[in-house]
Amino acid sequence: MNSLASDTAMVMAAGMGKRMRPLTASQPKPLVRVAEKPLIDHALDKLATAGIGKVVVNVHYLADALEAHLRERKLPAVIISDEREMLLETGGGMVKAQADLPDPFFCLNADNIWLDGPRDAFHDLSGCWDPDTMDALLLLVPHARALNFRGKGDFHMDPLGRISRRRAGRIAPFIYTGIQLVSHRLLRDAPEGKFSTNILWERAIEEGRLFGAGFTGQWFEVGTPQSIAPTEEALQRG
Repeated sequence: MNSLASDTAMVMAAGMGKRMRPLTASQPKPLVRVAEKPLIDHALDKLATAGIGKVVVNVHYLADALEAHLRERKLPAVIISDEREMLLETGGGMVKAQADLPDPFFCLNADNIWLDGPRDAFHDLSGCWDPDTMDALLLLVPHARALNFRGKGDFHMDPLGRISRRRAGRIAPFIYTGIQLVSHRLLRDAPEGKFSTNILWERAIEEGRLFGAGFTGQWFEVGTPQSIAPTEEALQRG
């Protein structure tokens, strides 16, 4: 197995969890339980198993509850990026936490659940990483391995791995899993305050520096309360 490209990840956990209501009326989405485990622990356990020793977790909505939960963890070691005063979205969240993040770093959503294939997700990304040509490398899954996903897909990918947005009126063959490997170069000259990573991705696409890596496992869309039961059934089957 190839070595990891980074020993650090950022876990995006600051969102309001509106699509998961009413379960998020009194708890942050990362603490919603799936298969008897909070969503964020599914992600943190995968990071620990892969050998990633440090995570930066951003917090905003019901931050006290999330911080109290994270204090119970031994591995990975958790650093809090506090966004209580202002929710910075994905791009702004990375920029705020950049001083605690090496170059490159993994970044993933706190509500991600997946089953690894022959290699884990982070080694899949590390095996494809080329810092000379890439600003970011997104882990992508085809529709057939994306449980609960009902959309039209996110990206097209050329034979070299360069990716582009879904074209109007088309089905895109690849779905973004919410997991990526990010170079500090992606964050250069970033806007101030809150903004989406999409702004930085668009620049990288124009420069031919946004790439994708095919995921060898199965990924689950867990965005609504209705998606929890089928996800739990699939996890039981393994």
